[in-house]
Amino acid sequence: MGRIVRTISADASVVCSAIDGKDIVGEIERIHKTSAVVTAALGRLALGASLMGFGLKGEKDSITLRINGGGPAGTLIAVSDSFGNVKAYVQNPVVEIPLNVLGKLDVRGAVGTDGVLSVVKDLGLKEPYVGQVPIVSGEIAEDITNYLATSEQVPSVCALGVLVNPDLTVCQAGGFLIEVLPFANDEVIDIIENNIKSMQSVTEMLNEGMTCEEIALKALDGLNPNVLDDFKVEYRCDCSRERVKTALASLGEKELSEMAENENTEVLCHFCGKAYNFSKQEIEEMIKR
Repeated sequence: MGRIVRTISADASVVCSAIDGKDIVGEIERIHKTSAVVTAALGRLALGASLMGFGLKGEKDSITLRINGGGPAGTLIAVSDSFGNVKAYVQNPVVEIPLNVLGKLDVRGAVGTDGVLSVVKDLGLKEPYVGQVPIVSGEIAEDITNYLATSEQVPSVCALGVLVNPDLTVCQAGGFLIEVLPFANDEVIDIIENNIKSMQSVTEMLNEGMTCEEIALKALDGLNPNVLDDFKVEYRCDCSRERVKTALASLGEKELSEMAENENTEVLCHFCGKAYNFSKQEIEEMIKR
């Protein structure tokens, strides 16, 4: 079970959400059997989606982050509900590439930089809000920061980190998202910038025993911050047989007819790996409808 804590400055001009997502990223590695660099990449995207989803207002709202930079990992997707619960998928779960020049997992190399980060917000309206920006980094956090500044005109700072053990299990995973509201003055912005410069990486802070509450308060140090929210979050897939059946029914007659040639059709959920089986008769009934 992960945890998100949101803090707010005394003048309400800056909000910081921080997440401890070790269990979430651990579940990603367990389900998708990812290599170390893909665990880091997909873990960062999932934590970023969780932090962004946590800010949505409606209970049924959701946000989907999709990134494909032409790297060997292919397409990465993360979906969060408005409570920060998240699920994720990667096209190619196993990528083996050398460490980067800093001797760390080369997330940029796995993701690539020739593509876009797209964000879809389903806010219960007639049409979802869709925004996309060119990838500027491939390291995920910088790309989320760029998206918020470019598409939503929200000055922000996003930091994400995943530390993977030699046996491929997850040692630490977390992040924070600072959002500066339009009425924040220059002094507030200067304080935030100085705080960021003095902070260690997210995984280093978690390794030293800092909680996500302490990280969120540290990010707003000097602004008399208070804790606004404190929620438990988890890796949560909301797939069901009915949802899969609806998706199958939306396929064309040609595809369904091909499926009906088999006595049984198995459909796997991309996000959790759960298998759903449909008989030849069920598929034929979908064709008739």
